[in-house]
Amino acid sequence: MSDVQLQDAPTAPQANQPNPTGDFIWYELMTTDEDAATRFYEAVVGWKIQEGSPEYKGYRMIARDDGGFAGGLLPLTDDMIQGGARPMWLGYLNVSDVDEKVSAIKQAGGTVHLPPTDIPNVGRIAMVADPQGAPFYVMKPIPPADQPDAKSDVFSRSAVQRCGWNELLTTDEKAARQFYGQQFGWTSDNFMPMGDLGEYRFFDHHGEGIGAVFNTPDDGPRWRFYFRVPSIAAAKDAAEKAGGKIVMGPMQVPTGDWIIGGTDPQGAEFALVGGE
Repeated sequence: MSDVQLQDAPTAPQANQPNPTGDFIWYELMTTDEDAATRFYEAVVGWKIQEGSPEYKGYRMIARDDGGFAGGLLPLTDDMIQGGARPMWLGYLNVSDVDEKVSAIKQAGGTVHLPPTDIPNVGRIAMVADPQGAPFYVMKPIPPADQPDAKSDVFSRSAVQRCGWNELLTTDEKAARQFYGQQFGWTSDNFMPMGDLGEYRFFDHHGEGIGAVFNTPDDGPRWRFYFRVPSIAAAKDAAEKAGGKIVMGPMQVPTGDWIIGGTDPQGAEFALVGGE
């Protein structure tokens, strides 16, 4: 048994909801320069980022080579920036009831940055932060009319151009594990010792490893997402040529994969995983 007790954790998919509560179902880049960000990530990851939609304030869909989507790109307005928004990647977690989940997160010590909001033909969302301050979205999506059982596939441990690992950097990993376990049904029994940095605790959800959490003193609590590329060496070279800054790696991890991390030209933190 884990030393973190889980209470009222969801354990099964909801009716008419192929993705279980707690699945990562979308990733979003908020940026101050959507054209420059488009050029950067197309060069580094190989995505094809579509033109912005006037209906959704210039929101751009991030398309993969296999015909699916990896996420979206949201241009930051002056009002958003004045309100504290900055370039960053955020993840969306699937829930069956956004309002109910936001209330539970508040009761657990989290905060609300964007109250429950309906997006026509897309779903109901809210932006929240865990008790340590790491922001993320919760969402109940509206499936396409012709695909009522559509399932998000933006997360994959092995497929290129998708997110392959979700990493939480926090100031209190035990409290964070308690929070995500209670709210989303994640378990975190397995870990890897990291010396003076403590434990690297793995998050599992419905039998699948989806990411990890560890304590870090730098830059505050946040989520870091690793997108898979064929070659880390090639991606590092492309990122640096496109104006990005690599601050971590390349380094090999126990799975045999290689990783790097850095910031894009607008300052959003990004990370990549792949072959050497």
